[in-house]
Amino acid sequence: MSDSSIRTRQPSVRRLPLVGPLRLTRPSDMWFKPALSVVVASAVPNLALFAFGRLDLVMYTMAGSLCALYGHSLPYARRARTVAGVVVGMLVGMAISLVTAALTDSTAVLIAVGALLAAGQKVLCDATRIGPPGPVIFTFVTSAALFAPQHLGQVPGHLALTAATGAVSWLVTVGPALLRREGPERRATARALAAAAAYADDPGHRTRHAAAAAVHTAWQTLLAAGRPTPVRRELERLVVHAEAALARGALGAHPGVHACRVGDADGHALTADRDSELGSTAVGTRTGDHDLEARVAGPDRLRAWARQTRARGPVPTPPPAPGTAEELFGIDAERAARRTVGRRTARRAVLRALAPGSPLLPIAARALIGCALAGYVSMAVGVGRPYWAIVTAASLYQANVTLSWNRALQRTLGNLLGVLVFAAVLPVSRTSSLALIGCCLFFNFAAEALITRNYWLGSIAVTPMALLVLEFGGTHPAGELIGDRVLDTVIGAAVGILAAMAVTNRRATGRLERALAATDRARAHAVQAIAAPVPAPAALDAARRRLTGSLVELREAGDTAAGEWWQRALPEEHILAAEQAGHRTLAATATRQGLIAPAPENGAV
Repeated sequence: MSDSSIRTRQPSVRRLPLVGPLRLTRPSDMWFKPALSVVVASAVPNLALFAFGRLDLVMYTMAGSLCALYGHSLPYARRARTVAGVVVGMLVGMAISLVTAALTDSTAVLIAVGALLAAGQKVLCDATRIGPPGPVIFTFVTSAALFAPQHLGQVPGHLALTAATGAVSWLVTVGPALLRREGPERRATARALAAAAAYADDPGHRTRHAAAAAVHTAWQTLLAAGRPTPVRRELERLVVHAEAALARGALGAHPGVHACRVGDADGHALTADRDSELGSTAVGTRTGDHDLEARVAGPDRLRAWARQTRARGPVPTPPPAPGTAEELFGIDAERAARRTVGRRTARRAVLRALAPGSPLLPIAARALIGCALAGYVSMAVGVGRPYWAIVTAASLYQANVTLSWNRALQRTLGNLLGVLVFAAVLPVSRTSSLALIGCCLFFNFAAEALITRNYWLGSIAVTPMALLVLEFGGTHPAGELIGDRVLDTVIGAAVGILAAMAVTNRRATGRLERALAATDRARAHAVQAIAAPVPAPAALDAARRRLTGSLVELREAGDTAAGEWWQRALPEEHILAAEQAGHRTLAATATRQGLIAPAPENGAV
């Protein structure tokens, strides 16, 4: 079937939601970790500055303290490198901002530099997939530094303060490894178990994708965790049980399976007849099927394991899933290979993000144009702090226009409510320096506690915190601060979303097409591994993880393209067919390994 025959006609301009973006969700299961980390990382330098009577330097220590917000979902070995990179990135951005502020007083030049920094930070954070809170923290700090009075002779000392507090943030984020070395891996495994249980209870497209993404994340976390330990070995076995539950659900959704047919990298067809090629050599055959099914954990057991894994007690020891011999995982060889190419892979990701044709470049163009225009409009209407408009615009730019619109609604509502909170607490903060420090620490904690429920809820706490920071340098008229913040919020949101709508990103469809091709290749590779007379367990496991990752990327690319304006019609039927075929192949891989029993009927896998 030709590609053109399966394209679905779609409008170039899609309807934008109004109520959905404001709905509250369940809080993250680890919201307290960044919340506590940023409080500790901020309290130490703030109290030290208070003791020396130099609270006017809080802006420079805050730049390093906010680095403690990053990396909390990563295993400690990778987190140490990531947070160190965040600190270096913050130092580079601060150096550019402070030197620029010392060399020029031109507001127009400062806005241009701020927009360039915002666009560059957006590209680098997206390319490295650094995770929340993303580039907005960098943009907030470096934009504020651009408009702070500065002399060249002061720059080294201010950067030293940022570096010192960045080191404190690094210790705060990595320090818990001394108490619970496998904490991030346990949380990732628990999420995979819970997602697999949800899919087993309610099979469907949404729950299937959530389970596949959670399992993929758990494997990636274990791969990045460092050398294997007894606890990590048990976690690997638990993830295998989650995969088995996911595969059994996919097999149950398509019970009639006989052949697995897919195009290889050259477009040729590969066929693996399960009865003839798999039945005679698979670990799990029809003999003992009921025993195999009994050993695949049900949703209640998966949820119980998830609770135990997330808790502080010992990791549950699951019964061995069928085919889970020690050598089956193949994760050690994969982990060793990643160690040798990890840094080169990160560098290649950055280079691809900057190369012509990258789907990230239109998003960077939106950030550059939107931030610059927001700053200049703010300057034109006489706002004294145009960097707030720059930060507002920069915070909007998500993967597509629809998500950017959602963020614009959330940001605007949160900021407008936040200035009311600021007006209420300002008299309290002005009673003493310690009261001001306490208010800032409280709103730091509250922002992280609330933002995972919805961005607008977290913004209610972020806004007064950002306004209170100005009080460290001296008191300002409350009416002026509130008026400027409201005006900059409206300007930044309006101009920013207009830039997102005007700057097209047709490359989102190209990313989707590449993800489809990668999924076809990964599936072909898995089929070849399944069809081998005596497949290597490590090869089957690696093929399964590769295919799972490609399916997660395909769904992400499809969702991104679906929410983008001015796109070519998307091949929705092709996407659905590729996802269904991919999950059937994952189920066939699990059957070949003996993780689940074969389906009772014949048909296509």
